[in-house]
Amino acid sequence: MTGREGEALTKVLGARSAGPLAKLGLVTVGDLLRHYPRRYGDPGTLTDMDRLALGEHVTVMARVARATVRTMRSRAGAMLSAVVTDGRHELALTFFAKRAGALRPHEDKLRPGRVGLFTGVVSEYRGTRQLTHPDYVLVGVDADDAEEAMFEASRPIPIYPASSSVPSWRIQRAVRTVLDPLTEADVEDPVPDEVRARYGLPSRLDALRAIHHPVDQRAWQQARHRFRFEEAFVLQAALAQRRAHAAEQEATARPLRGPGEPSLLADFDAGLPFTLTDGQASVGEDLSHELAQARPMQRLLQGEVGSGKTVVALRAMLQVVDAGGQAALLAPTEVLAAQHARTLRSLLGPLAEGGLLGGAAHGTRVALLTGSLGAAARKEALLQAASGEAGIVVGTHALLGDQVQFADLGLVVVDEQHRFGVEQRDALRAKGRVAPHVLVMTATPIPRTVAMTVFGDLETSSLTQVPAGRAGITSHVVPAGNPRWMERTWSRVREEVDKGHRAYVVCPRIHPDDDLPAGGGAAKDFDDVPDLLELMDGDGAGDERPPLRAVLEVADMLRDTPTLAGLDVGVLHGQMAPADKESAMARFAAGELQVLVSTTVIEVGVDVPEATVMVVFDADRFGLSQLHQLRGRVGRGAAPGLCLLVSTAQPGTPAATRVEALAETTDGFRLATLDLELRSEGDVLGAAQSGRSSSLRLLRVVQDADLIADARREATAVVDADLELGSHPELRAAIAAQLDDEQEEFLERA
Repeated sequence: MTGREGEALTKVLGARSAGPLAKLGLVTVGDLLRHYPRRYGDPGTLTDMDRLALGEHVTVMARVARATVRTMRSRAGAMLSAVVTDGRHELALTFFAKRAGALRPHEDKLRPGRVGLFTGVVSEYRGTRQLTHPDYVLVGVDADDAEEAMFEASRPIPIYPASSSVPSWRIQRAVRTVLDPLTEADVEDPVPDEVRARYGLPSRLDALRAIHHPVDQRAWQQARHRFRFEEAFVLQAALAQRRAHAAEQEATARPLRGPGEPSLLADFDAGLPFTLTDGQASVGEDLSHELAQARPMQRLLQGEVGSGKTVVALRAMLQVVDAGGQAALLAPTEVLAAQHARTLRSLLGPLAEGGLLGGAAHGTRVALLTGSLGAAARKEALLQAASGEAGIVVGTHALLGDQVQFADLGLVVVDEQHRFGVEQRDALRAKGRVAPHVLVMTATPIPRTVAMTVFGDLETSSLTQVPAGRAGITSHVVPAGNPRWMERTWSRVREEVDKGHRAYVVCPRIHPDDDLPAGGGAAKDFDDVPDLLELMDGDGAGDERPPLRAVLEVADMLRDTPTLAGLDVGVLHGQMAPADKESAMARFAAGELQVLVSTTVIEVGVDVPEATVMVVFDADRFGLSQLHQLRGRVGRGAAPGLCLLVSTAQPGTPAATRVEALAETTDGFRLATLDLELRSEGDVLGAAQSGRSSSLRLLRVVQDADLIADARREATAVVDADLELGSHPELRAAIAAQLDDEQEEFLERA
């Protein structure tokens, strides 16, 4: 950071004043200036003190009703008792001192009728709520004359994110101390003048003054808009640089084979027993064009559950194999990797049996490489990859090992890419002689502005259509505490099984004695990582809810349930041996197990067309997107799917809202947007992963869709004209300051 904003607060404010601010992470002038008010108080609107909770650290706006000083009888010293009011309710203020004279300044300031902000922890004494030794600031008291006092009293009062040691009004005073002396030369603006002019944005200094010391509501609203644009602009400029640098890399072009030439892709298309959807065909054309270029493809493929992403990815892989290269498909779990390998071999048929009796003359092989393979199978898979015999290699993080080599890696496909870290992705890309093409897939629908923000250096393709022949899914919420509803739930499971179908029962934990959700520490290859929200709902019922249901507990219960008598109930979770997991899935797919009680290891990719019903325990504890993914495991064949969401959430809570929304729609993009709104977007640069506070201080990735689109367009134009931003040092400095190493790393995941 350059200019005055890089100065240490200890130098500007002094160590005594800067010390408490440092506990809030405010170390430099820039840190303090970017510590924007959370809201604004209106001097004419008093806080409803009837809502104050005991133990809560509060800042309230109220009017002084009375204040008196008296000598205490029970012990030495004096006490000032004041009462403030919101017009209906009262709150006591109490100050103690060794002598009455020390309290006179408070008594003199706390005159009846004056309005102020009072900050402290709410306690109770003899049935009366009070603040003991509160910090306070009175509106208009320090003005030079009556006119100025009236003006100051009418201005919105900024209320900052604060703490017990640093109340809001002290932050306000520190900001004014730092801000008032600044000139335009002291504040560098990362948004170019011509961009600001196009959108009517104030200068950065004017916006800082308006957001920290506004003359009216319109002033701080305009300032917030400007800083939201700035945040989006800086981020989009960083992403535009990444796109441009990626375009400069050299890649091997993998064009389509000409008419009449032996072609895996042409033979595959000719043998497809179904017609590609319009979306699959359109995305396929985009991928084909980009694979034929001598620069690396960088594309995100997102799609609805069951939209046919696997077929689209396979066609891209076959184009690369036809052109003499290899494709690697990286999956987050062994169950999913094995599922992908089975699916690809099944779709390819003889085309995946190159060199084998009965295989296609120009066929290839599909190799599977996971951490649980035996020595002989692992050696064979490694040889097939290194020799090029396997044109397609599917695996988990085992693909990243030093021993894994490719003859000519031309395409990397990353499935459920958010499950992988930067080093894992880059380790696989580095196995190509030149930069391989990259296709990132996710079955979690991503709202447009999130895609622009998190995956902004990737071109994005979306599949929204579901292939013909799918009967769809119906969802219902089941109150966990209603025995009749639960009985009907198991009756529906029995009815589906009696028709020859299968049922999933999903639980968030493995063992009833587990302290943690099913992710445990023993999960392997990212298995069992439920997106539990029980501590993030704000429902106020976290400790009152019954304990989370567990796989082993529920499996035993179902075996003893009369309605399900005679059915074979199996289990699947991440702590099982890989061979046992594979066996459980195979038996379920073959119908030897009619009911499979599982953790979220089945969340993505698992494809059993005969599975038509799913029961999700503790559904209210999961995120919307994960519930949508789980639900997508049923109804994948010709028979309709049924998802029963067992919930303990109380009506009107965020958790209940989530589950009800899922039951109302199967539109994954709508659900993803709602999920983001319910949770709040947090930090799209990774705070959700790191636990840090949000680096997006004001920008809202859902509500500010148009603003983000404008910022992306403007930032791209600036970077296209000046890739290294030599003519825009302020923007270059802002990118370096706002995107620390951890956030840069998260951006690399795109």
